[in-house]
Amino acid sequence: MHLTVKNSPFSEEQVENLNRLLLTLTDKQKIWLSGYLAYPLTADSSNEKSTAPNASSSLQTAVREVTVLFGSETGNAQSLTETIVQKLEENQFKVTSSSLDDFKQKDLKKVQDLLIVTSTHGEGDPPDNALSFFEFLHSRKAPKLEDVRFSVLALGDQSYEFFCKTGRDIDKRLEELGGTRFYPRVDCDVDFEEPAAEWIEGVLGKLKEARESQVSAVTVSIANQLSTSEKSTYSKSNPFQAEILENINLNWRGSNKETRHLELSLEGAGFTFEPGDSLGILPENDPQLVDQLIKQLKWNAEEEVPINKQGESRSLREALLSHFEISKLTKPLLKQAGEIFGNSELIKMLEPEREETLKSYLVGRDLLDLVRDFPPREIPAIEFVRILRKMPVRLYSIASSYKANPDEVHLTIGSVRYSAHGRTRRGVCSGQIAERVNLGDRLSVYIHRNPNFKLPTDKDAPIIMIGPGTGVAPFRSFLEERESEGITGNSWLFFGDQHFSTDFLYQLDWQRWLKTGVLSKMDVAFSRDTAKKVYVQHRMLEKSKDFYSWLENGAHVYVCGDEKNMAHDVHQTLIQILEKEGSMSRENAEEYLTQMRKQKRYQRDVY
Repeated sequence: MHLTVKNSPFSEEQVENLNRLLLTLTDKQKIWLSGYLAYPLTADSSNEKSTAPNASSSLQTAVREVTVLFGSETGNAQSLTETIVQKLEENQFKVTSSSLDDFKQKDLKKVQDLLIVTSTHGEGDPPDNALSFFEFLHSRKAPKLEDVRFSVLALGDQSYEFFCKTGRDIDKRLEELGGTRFYPRVDCDVDFEEPAAEWIEGVLGKLKEARESQVSAVTVSIANQLSTSEKSTYSKSNPFQAEILENINLNWRGSNKETRHLELSLEGAGFTFEPGDSLGILPENDPQLVDQLIKQLKWNAEEEVPINKQGESRSLREALLSHFEISKLTKPLLKQAGEIFGNSELIKMLEPEREETLKSYLVGRDLLDLVRDFPPREIPAIEFVRILRKMPVRLYSIASSYKANPDEVHLTIGSVRYSAHGRTRRGVCSGQIAERVNLGDRLSVYIHRNPNFKLPTDKDAPIIMIGPGTGVAPFRSFLEERESEGITGNSWLFFGDQHFSTDFLYQLDWQRWLKTGVLSKMDVAFSRDTAKKVYVQHRMLEKSKDFYSWLENGAHVYVCGDEKNMAHDVHQTLIQILEKEGSMSRENAEEYLTQMRKQKRYQRDVY
């Protein structure tokens, strides 16, 4: 069968797509497809009751509904959920999806096939948009789930002690409630693409098997085959090479810090982004550290080694420079090293009763320390690199507006330097930006969407922005965006750092926006300028009456920066303000913030 433009009502492009599809179909699939397409037309064109079989209707009644829920802090879990939903819909599954907290808890027992994709935040905590669901699932109110089939994809970072804890806890609890795990949980490290793709394909395969036992399989997605839409060619796996236009130290002489304002050209990338999104940078390790490591192990820098499961290879030096993490130690890495190093002292440190010694050793050390402290037997480089994890990308909140600067992206990067165990250490990416690049050099970048940190859909809604140090970066993007759209007023910024004279990041920008009305209020806290340290949360308490009034008038609150200390303290301060100015109990204050979070009025981008 071959269509032509002359004998069909289709355009040339449609004919080309249809012929490409027809070549892939079996006779059985062609018959099913013809009935699927013809029945609705015959039914609509006649008032008589049709006796023809309705393939679409039969399929829908036989196929179980798939529910996909996500818990996402930075957007990775949500992005993966969108991919899963797309693949399920392409394979004609009925799908519903939402964040875990947006899902109606009372409907959990009605779910048929449940897929959960969730990250773990901080010290094993659920993401903000999964907190309520997580608490409900582990409460006595959680229903029995004997009729629910489930599978969990957990995202995490092996450098944290509680790796993938949220996903593991949810997976365990679903089983405790009687659910059936139809596909094993997969735990993903920061380089999650390959294991996540395997999980998606595995889940899809199991769902297809279940469907095929009830109805004839439909193996072709018509909508997908006929689609001619194309996505951007640049991504994490194919980054854009962005030219460095500016690289300025924002701190004045005498500061204890170095904060780089980086401007990159995106001309030709075809990128778009929104305030709240991040830029991913694929950094390079310090060449000096790479060379020291190769010398220590007496390897040949030009030896070819594999860099992925697809069989691609690079020279050892390039692989260690750009593809593998060598600046941080993790427990899984040391356990694998214990298996191949043949070093008795390392094996002894890995014994269960020496857990605290192991934890202490991991702090502030890198791969060079490991091979010096526990010299391995003579190991081939190709064997050694197999235990290394891929270089994690670095995500930085975008500090500029696409509408204001469509061919550029601005970042605010704090340089990390410290001394530990007799050596000076540097952040991998921040060290590269501060010390090893020049204007005109290029960085490998891509846009990382963050749908959970966005300006209000109601552009006139008031916003309160709390961002000490480099946490102020997205708020510069927020205000550039509002300025480009002509939105003035109803915005309040809390900024803090060490010293007014040396650390007031983007001072001239804030002052200009205050003058023009783009920014209506600003409160600052410089902790080292007074005998008693003052932080942004202290300024919030000083203005608690006004703060509460803004909340009652529908203000959206945004917090960006350090999760472990600042974000926790700000959260507790918000509770204090609600207790004091709203005459609320602590329980009611926490519920107030929970409702704000569900309404997208309390958003955090913390790290």
